[in-house]
Amino acid sequence: MSPHATPAATAQADGVLRSSSEPGRRDAILPAPRVQNHAANLAVLPDGSLGCVWFSGTQEGVPDISVWFSRLDAGALDWSDPVQLSDDPTRSEQNPVLHVEPSGRVWLLWTSQHAGNQDTARVLRRISDDGGRTWGATDTLLPETAEGGVFVRQPMVTLPGGRLLLPIFHCVRLPGRRWVGDRDYSSVMISDDAGLTWREVPVPDSTGCVHMNIGRLSDGTLVALYRSRWADHVYRSTSHDDGDTWSAPAPTELPNNNSSIQFVVLPDDRLALVFNESSAADATARRTSLYDEIDDDGLADGAAPEFESVELSDGDDRRAFWGAPRAPMTLAVSDDAGVTWPTRRNIEVGDGYCLSNNSRDGVNREFSYPTITAAGGTFHVAFTRFRQAIEYVELTDEWLEPGPS
Repeated sequence: MSPHATPAATAQADGVLRSSSEPGRRDAILPAPRVQNHAANLAVLPDGSLGCVWFSGTQEGVPDISVWFSRLDAGALDWSDPVQLSDDPTRSEQNPVLHVEPSGRVWLLWTSQHAGNQDTARVLRRISDDGGRTWGATDTLLPETAEGGVFVRQPMVTLPGGRLLLPIFHCVRLPGRRWVGDRDYSSVMISDDAGLTWREVPVPDSTGCVHMNIGRLSDGTLVALYRSRWADHVYRSTSHDDGDTWSAPAPTELPNNNSSIQFVVLPDDRLALVFNESSAADATARRTSLYDEIDDDGLADGAAPEFESVELSDGDDRRAFWGAPRAPMTLAVSDDAGVTWPTRRNIEVGDGYCLSNNSRDGVNREFSYPTITAAGGTFHVAFTRFRQAIEYVELTDEWLEPGPS
């Protein structure tokens, strides 16, 4: 077996759901509309089908990057052919997110930026009134600010009283420097009128903590987990007043590699998290930024990225760390609101090489940017496979906690 071989390694990118040799697991590789495919998000749609959105194009940051959508109908064994849902030839359109209203309307949110400059990003939106079959016109939900770009990655949360919580992060613009993420921080956008108006609640002391993912426990506590720009730990904070105030993010026992995570709250208040069990401590080299291979015109220049030796520092001068391995892809479960994570099992393993975002030459081997939802005792997980395709995995408790053989 190859050192990179995994249960889905030989699967075709045809969207067909196939049984695995591991009990309680089925896999599919979604059809890839373009050479690079990244940043999936899953949602259960009003008719019970699964919707998956992601971005696809030549390479992240290039203007041909756009949002694509595929559906797995309830009981079906194959994902639909991808449909393109955004098309701005002047901007890179990334990080799509689906949100289903209690009424059944479906929102699609995504970011739109110039080339590799996340500090120019704004958040756009389309709405579907028929469960994602057709979509309305594009509008701007959150514009770029004087401070920099506004990004989304994680799902919006609807509280029992109807309040909407949209976690965002600010890609802060620094004079005379290209954006690299050193000063990014998180906020929550709050709407009490079904999304007509919004107000912002910054998360205190959250510099370096991004991709804020919010879940609500049965007692009303809101738990948030974060990606770390410092590639050290998954961070955690809480709110006890429906998101009006938040504790400062604090590191958990879980590592983070400056790559995305996502969790879901289960009916018994356990948290199920998908993430890379890796950090800067596992890296032997680093990138200078996410967009080392993108030139000022937003085109891949084909040059090898500049590497730096690993050197971590503390305090206000900390720099974002890029290039830590993006593997394994791990599912973890917490029964104490995310404080400890005693149950962990790898979904995919490999070396997680991501010192290049090049998909054309097949040099990237990351499993990254996971998304998870749960329904009827089944975990639905999707993530980036080598930046070439989106991998979908269906898991049951039998897989997560197998009994004695």
